[in-house]
Amino acid sequence: MTRVACFYDGSYFVRVSNYYKHYHRRNSFLSFAGFHDFVRQWIAQEYDLMVNHCQLVQSHFFRGRFSLQAAKTANALESDRYFDQLLMFAGITSHYYPMNEAVNPPQEKGIDVWMALEAYDVALHSGCDVIVLFISDQDFLPLIRKLHGIGVRALVVAVDIRYTDTGGLDRSLATSQQLVQEATHVLWLDQEIEASDDGNSDSVDGLFAIHHKNVSAKTSMNPSKPSTLDR
Repeated sequence: MTRVACFYDGSYFVRVSNYYKHYHRRNSFLSFAGFHDFVRQWIAQEYDLMVNHCQLVQSHFFRGRFSLQAAKTANALESDRYFDQLLMFAGITSHYYPMNEAVNPPQEKGIDVWMALEAYDVALHSGCDVIVLFISDQDFLPLIRKLHGIGVRALVVAVDIRYTDTGGLDRSLATSQQLVQEATHVLWLDQEIEASDDGNSDSVDGLFAIHHKNVSAKTSMNPSKPSTLDR
C-alpha cells in the first residue's frame, strides 16, 4: 500500500481553477474529487501499482480568510459556506488563517508556514509515503528538503500558464523552478490537460467539475452555485 497525503495552497489552487473556468476552453472549475482520483492514478502509474494500492489517506486545504465584517461587506458569506461544503464532501480538512486587513490590498500572512509545519508533521508521524503539494512558491523549498530528509517523497503539482485577462493584461501562473528541480516528482497539470485534448482521457476529463458532477455531484464544483473561486 502506498499512502498519500495532499496539501493545497488554497489561494493558488483557486487561481488555477479560475483560469480553467474563465480563460480556458474547458470552461470549468477543477473538481477536488476528480483531482484526487487523477493523482492516485498518476502515482500508481509512476510506481507500477494497482490504483487501489495507492490510497489518499489525508487531504488539507490552507487559505487566508477575511473577518466576518469584511465578508459581509463583500457579500461573500454564502460563497464561503458553499466552498466549505465542497471541502467537506471531498474529505478535505480546511485550515484558515486571518487575513491581514490592515493593509490595502489585504494580504495572507503566516499561512505558508502553517501549511509547511502541518505537512512535515503528517509526514513524520502518519507513515505517509508521498506528500502531494499543490504549491508554487519557492518558500516551500525547505519543506521539500525536510521531507526528503526523512525519506518521504514530495510530489509537486506544477503549472506554467500564460494568458491575457479580460482587461487585456498579460498574466501567468507558474511554479517556482527551484521546487521543480528539487521535488521527487513533478506532475505538470497543465501539460497533462493539454495533451489529453489529442485523444480521450477519462482521468483528465474527471479533473473538471462539469464532467465530474455527473459521477459525484456532492464533490463537484457546480458552476451554477456561488463560489469563492469567483472572487
